[in-house]
Amino acid sequence: MSTFLLILITGVGLGALYFLVASGLSLIYGLMGVLNFAHGSFLTIGAFTGLWISTKVFPNPTTWTFIAAMIAGGIAAGLFALLMEQLVINRLYNRHIDQALVTVGVGLVVTALLAGWFGSDARLFPTPLWFMKAVTIGEAIIPIDRFIYIGVATILLIAMLSILKFTRIGLIIRAGVENRSMVTALGINVRLAFSTVFFIGGFAAGVGGVLISVFSYGVSPQMGGSWLIYGFIVVVVGGMGSITGSAIAAMLIGVTNQFANYYLTGLGDFVVVIILASVLLTKPSGLLGKVNN
Repeated sequence: MSTFLLILITGVGLGALYFLVASGLSLIYGLMGVLNFAHGSFLTIGAFTGLWISTKVFPNPTTWTFIAAMIAGGIAAGLFALLMEQLVINRLYNRHIDQALVTVGVGLVVTALLAGWFGSDARLFPTPLWFMKAVTIGEAIIPIDRFIYIGVATILLIAMLSILKFTRIGLIIRAGVENRSMVTALGINVRLAFSTVFFIGGFAAGVGGVLISVFSYGVSPQMGGSWLIYGFIVVVVGGMGSITGSAIAAMLIGVTNQFANYYLTGLGDFVVVIILASVLLTKPSGLLGKVNN
């Protein structure tokens, strides 16, 4: 029972990280139809910004410095996403092949620049000492960082849903996801919504990058690539444009991956691909399809 509980909570924690990567991808595609292959670079920029804050600005790791690193990482990634949207994506709307090619290029350039500046070796992310501790639930000993991932993802999920439900820009985003052509025909300026979505997606990925650095025991220029793949899988399974769908899919994939790795001897990735194929064959729009929040 203790092993089951440990795997379950670790899977939920992993799912929380998947959600932070996938939520922005889902909104960006749902509203704008942009397959953003540079999204992994948002994660990496957030991780390196957080590392800089934790090693240069506040070299003594405390709870507050780690929170500052997460916020700074999120803001840096959000601003980079906004800059990319303004300078690149803004000029290529409705040119989906060009958008995909350009975002791939941006991702490669960011990886190469970071590797040139910082080297390709992973760097350990400093954390408060209590991050290394564990809590006992029943007979299970659970690393405390799993609960941090879950808590941060929950806060950002609630914040995103609140923005979508209770703000004017959120209403425009939801309407745009449902029917982009209708919103444009009504004369509503959707460009502000586009920029907002890119910033939110970049911010979530940047925060995720800091937490993933702790989970993966290091920061490296190549870290965004593998997590981006899982981000796309979560988006497809959950449904393009659905934040709630991304959250559900992230938990499903994270937990399934961990149980499969343990009980099926490392076949977690294979089982995730089976889930992806099953969803595509039986419900191509994903679990929740469009935004139904």
